[in-house]
Amino acid sequence: MARYRGPVCRLCRRENIEICFKSERGFSDKCGFAKRGYPPGQHGQSRRAKISEYGIQLREKQKVKRVYGVLEKQFRRYFKMAERQKGITGENLLMLLERRLDNVVYRLNLAASRRQSRQLVTHGHIRINGKKVNIPSYLVSEGDLIELRERSKNISPVLSSLELVKKNPPPSWLGFNSDKMQGKVIAFPRRDEIQFPVNEKLIVELYSK
Repeated sequence: MARYRGPVCRLCRRENIEICFKSERGFSDKCGFAKRGYPPGQHGQSRRAKISEYGIQLREKQKVKRVYGVLEKQFRRYFKMAERQKGITGENLLMLLERRLDNVVYRLNLAASRRQSRQLVTHGHIRINGKKVNIPSYLVSEGDLIELRERSKNISPVLSSLELVKKNPPPSWLGFNSDKMQGKVIAFPRRDEIQFPVNEKLIVELYSK
């Protein structure tokens, strides 16, 4: 499946937000956004032109796509799913993205980044209710049990990430047993648990045109 393979800190600088969340994991000095808080490219430091209403909406959509590592076609599918659900479309969209398996693995601190959690999933390290699931876009449900396969519990990326659990605990909709390296979906995520600044109404307005 196609995905962005370039430097993630370039995206941080483009969207004016720390997409890689390295500071959240104790690596604030490693992100290019902290060192160069201006857009990438030859003219990044020059004065920006005034952004149109459409441009503001577009940047909000791009920011959310890049945080969750989703490309346009898949993002549109999530939006259509959110429209069909009861409730507020923008919030439904964010909740669907939060329920992605690669995001859940990241939120459980089994990986230092969403990119790393995606790799854990695609390489077959993750089990859901005892069965291997290697699809990063898999949507978890209430009651699902997420765990590492037995021989994957001692790999160094996982162990180093688990050290950060106390500093950055999982959200309340996820339970986690650090001894068993096992997480559980207690409930569906709530809007107030989204960790980064986003105005989802702008995305709805963009797709409503």
